Amino acid sequence: MIKTDIIIIGAGPTGLFTVFEAGLLKLKAHLIDALPLPGGQCTEIYPKKPIYDIPAFPEILAGDLVKNLLEQIRPFNPGFTLGERAETLNQLEDGSFLVTTNKGTEHHAPVVVIAGGLGSFEPRKPPIANIQDFEEKGVAYMVKDPEVYRNKKVVISGGGDSALDWAIFLADIASEVILVHRRKEFRGALDSVEKASHLAKLGKIKLFTEAEVTRLYGDEHLEAVVVKHNDAGLGETYVETDHFIPLFGLSPKLGPIGDWGLEIEKNAIKVNNAKDYQTNIPGVFAIGDVNTYEGKLKLILSGFHEAAVMCQYAYQRINPGKRYVMKYTTVGGVEGFDGSKKEAKKEVVQSIL
Repeated sequence: MIKTDIIIIGAGPTGLFTVFEAGLLKLKAHLIDALPLPGGQCTEIYPKKPIYDIPAFPEILAGDLVKNLLEQIRPFNPGFTLGERAETLNQLEDGSFLVTTNKGTEHHAPVVVIAGGLGSFEPRKPPIANIQDFEEKGVAYMVKDPEVYRNKKVVISGGGDSALDWAIFLADIASEVILVHRRKEFRGALDSVEKASHLAKLGKIKLFTEAEVTRLYGDEHLEAVVVKHNDAGLGETYVETDHFIPLFGLSPKLGPIGDWGLEIEKNAIKVNNAKDYQTNIPGVFAIGDVNTYEGKLKLILSGFHEAAVMCQYAYQRINPGKRYVMKYTTVGGVEGFDGSKKEAKKEVVQSIL
């Protein structure tokens, strides 16, 4: 049995940052994730995707964000159970919890934190009759390695952030990028919409709006797609291409977590965001994309904030009656469990009035 202070279910960015916040409080953390490597979707689905809303990083690749987080938590020496899914949650007589994986590995701790992102997931596929015939033969539902598309013709479908971001990113890699969206307006961030529009004016991206891909053609590999336009006067466009990437998001599933007696709303776990991000089960918290509350924003930086707040209350549960005085890392540095310490530089900031 693995014993720790905090069991973290989910080793994505939010779960990893929780290790850091817990470590500052001298709390040991152990992470469980069904994926074979830490990083969640950032590692498994889009390691080369640029992320633009991480503070102090105008742009950072998802894979590099994970590497930085792993380096940040290294002094706290977290434990990992990877390639195993958290299957059952049982509360013991003393109020602590036992989490068992699908492979029988048992984990014991007074606090459980669910940071499982969207949970288990599968891509939403467009209703194209023969699309399965071309999966891994030109059709992909996520971009893992952009180099696959170097000097290739690529058609992307979708109107959200993922479709826009990859169209922008691949504009400098692929020989041709066509972005197809069934509506006139995109749902993504305004900055991404403006960038895509600018690249379209430069001829680096072709935009087909109020249209959708309806048919695929090819023998051993995808060779072309048919784009049907909503305007009857435009009819259909036959587009030769090497790759088709429909990006319509992921269909999330909570999996076994949904059977743990937690209060669920629209496939997300309800939490008390006014205080500590605790669920309806005392001692079980949920942070990141897996939780829901009024005003919830599904952003990585929101998960980071929730992790910091949650850890303060987890400390109180683990150490009842013991007062913790928060010290800023800029003053005290970061000290690992082995006594090693990264000293922070003390700087005086002068304001000019």
